[in-house]
Amino acid sequence: MTTRRGETLLAPSILSADFSRLAEEIHAVEKAGVRMLHVDVMDGHFVPNLTIGPPVVASIRAVTSLKLDTHLMVEHPDRLLEAFVEAGADMISVHAEACHHLHRTVTSIRSAGREAGVVLNPATPLHVLDEILPDVNYVLLMSVNPGWGGQAFIPRVMDKVVALRRRIDEAGLGVRIEVDGGVTRDNIASLAQAGADILVAGSAVFGRGDSRAAAAALMVALAGAGTR
Repeated sequence: MTTRRGETLLAPSILSADFSRLAEEIHAVEKAGVRMLHVDVMDGHFVPNLTIGPPVVASIRAVTSLKLDTHLMVEHPDRLLEAFVEAGADMISVHAEACHHLHRTVTSIRSAGREAGVVLNPATPLHVLDEILPDVNYVLLMSVNPGWGGQAFIPRVMDKVVALRRRIDEAGLGVRIEVDGGVTRDNIASLAQAGADILVAGSAVFGRGDSRAAAAALMVALAGAGTR
């Protein structure tokens, strides 16, 4: 089996952060050594929750230089791409289930100088990626049904990570795998060993009293995962 390229990164999700002190929460995980933040954008239509928009992303951009990984759980994402680019998003991912013209959406993101990702819900099969995989920077595999933080990891997604990693390696592509949902200290090392390059953790980092310590503990677990 091919050795996975590079280290696996932790991307704390601000969905679980205390928004009354968001800058403090961000600075806490910065001090733990994270290099990326995950931003969950929900529209109340594609998923049954309503979260944040471009103004909040712009506010986050103003207080941190961390890479902003922006996950659009929205209908008609094309209508919002320009606004999130202008707000300072570095990475923008869209759901295959929400895009009528996925190649055009991915091309628009990359043409704007941003990294483009495609997201698959837990029940969406990998063959949906057949015609788009060479065109993306990363694939985000949802390991919970999107819409709410704090859900339990769906175990079958571990096999999905392994299968996608094998497919990417066999094709010789530089596509990264991101996993979002139910990531904890109990499974983060296994996910890294399975082939994930980016692991999103929300409630395992924020809402525990000491976000810096929680993020640091997850990063220690990742460091101990080794390579496949």
